[in-house]
Amino acid sequence: MHKRDITPHLIRKLLADQFPQWAELSIRPVDRDGWDNLTLRLGDHLSLRLPRGEDYAAQVEKEQRWLPLLRDQLPVAIPNPVGKGEPGYGFPHAWSIYEWLPGQSATIDRVADRARFAEDVGGFLKALYHIDATDGPAAGWHCFYRGADPVHWDESARAAFTTVSDLIDAPAATKVWESALTSIWTAPPVWFHGDLAPANLLVRDGRLSAVIDFGTCGVGDPACDLVIAWSFFEGDSREAFRRAVAFDDDTWARARGWMLWKAAVTLREVREKTPDHIETAGAQYGWRAGAQELIEDVLV
Repeated sequence: MHKRDITPHLIRKLLADQFPQWAELSIRPVDRDGWDNLTLRLGDHLSLRLPRGEDYAAQVEKEQRWLPLLRDQLPVAIPNPVGKGEPGYGFPHAWSIYEWLPGQSATIDRVADRARFAEDVGGFLKALYHIDATDGPAAGWHCFYRGADPVHWDESARAAFTTVSDLIDAPAATKVWESALTSIWTAPPVWFHGDLAPANLLVRDGRLSAVIDFGTCGVGDPACDLVIAWSFFEGDSREAFRRAVAFDDDTWARARGWMLWKAAVTLREVREKTPDHIETAGAQYGWRAGAQELIEDVLV
């Protein structure tokens, strides 16, 4: 379903039927309204999250079940579901109402001390990885195989390298990618966020205040979470982040593969759809630089 079809009129009808106590609250856009889901503000203290397609619908039940169990064990706030909506009026999926979390998405301008911020993010991840993962949702299609072996995206990665081979060093990219495929996570599975993009990190006064969008969370290999080492950190802040999460070289090799795959696919898609925006490919995720620049960084 396209974003334009999820109208305030439709949402009000869903609220009137299922949550009449909130049906008259204002419905307002947010700065970043989501990629897989549409996020809107509901009144002053709530938010709405509606999946845009079948591929994202399974995330609703997962978040409703697991976020209340995770939130009390983490050092910063995460979304707290307060209502689960059902399909209706042509909207085909379950949907969620959450408590509103104040803050702004992380950007270079909003985070003056990125090394300290890297320690904050690393501390959040360390706490997440120590939460009991028993019976948690194993990595699979519900999280687009984040937390699984990156080989699931082998064909996608190689096709992207070929398509943008005039913009990147495709042989070097292939070498890094193949290095990522040579190792696997052998420790017990842990909770992972799955989409630790800057747009999903909220800041207040330059410090991490909340982590949002757990739609691709699950239990498995945490390497996918480490892409932020390139997408937001660099230099001293990257080193601070590496120290904070303290993973071995094999895990970092897989992390490089995840960043390379995501950046190459993003570069290819932007080139095909909006070629004039190649330099800012990845801006929708809040990356510190365009996809092409991040690929060059990963290949160093």
